[in-house]
Amino acid sequence: MRLVARLRDDVAAVRRGDPAARGSFEIALLYSGLHAVWAYRVTSRLWRVRPFVGARFVARLLSQLTRSLTGIEIHPGARIGDRLFIDHGMGVVIGETAVVGHDVLLYHGVTLGGRGTGTVSRRHPTLGDRVIVGAGAAVLGAISVGADARVGAGAVVTHDVAAGATVVGVPARPL
Repeated sequence: MRLVARLRDDVAAVRRGDPAARGSFEIALLYSGLHAVWAYRVTSRLWRVRPFVGARFVARLLSQLTRSLTGIEIHPGARIGDRLFIDHGMGVVIGETAVVGHDVLLYHGVTLGGRGTGTVSRRHPTLGDRVIVGAGAAVLGAISVGADARVGAGAVVTHDVAAGATVVGVPARPL
């Protein structure tokens, strides 16, 4: 997807996801979740393409700078689909091997984190398309959350979630 089209697509995702959004100009200037996603797109490209020695270092440096500016930490190694919307994003963490599908909505304080410190190739979750993760939820480990699933606010998810399911609680259980 071309750069301008992708930027417009990301802004449109915010407009769809936030009824308080008043216009594209306001969104582009004032939405920290959008800024974090845009910065991720730059750092991810650096992480994967490696046009020069030290590109991964630069990618991590920029991602940490973005974290300090937005309060949202997205590792450049994560794989994020189109139209991710991070609403009120402060405290969101997306780990290195996380995979996030298209049209996903994350609220503030969400962690897509790892479990343990082993050297396995995948330590973070995979979220399917159109998943919604509520405020303060933690989705931990190399698990899958199926398409159209919902994770309730404050839930701690450590096992796979079926497509279309809603899970709540600590530990998270289906409704």
